[in-house]
Amino acid sequence: MSAEKKILAVVTSDMQSVAGGAPIFYAPDPASRDKLARSLSRILDAMVHDLENGTYIVVAH
Repeated sequence: MSAEKKILAVVTSDMQSVAGGAPIFYAPDPASRDKLARSLSRILDAMVHDLENGTYIVVAH
């Protein structure tokens, strides 16, 4: 069995700083980003990682 890591979603305050194949969600302020990232992680059964530049990634481990 192998564990595959995959980015399921990106939550950001700067749409110009991200691109790619995962769904990108815009949240203008820190509270909105936190809440959206936590909600997505629960829905997708995944982990949230803070990139500390106003962007979170939601990753399936």
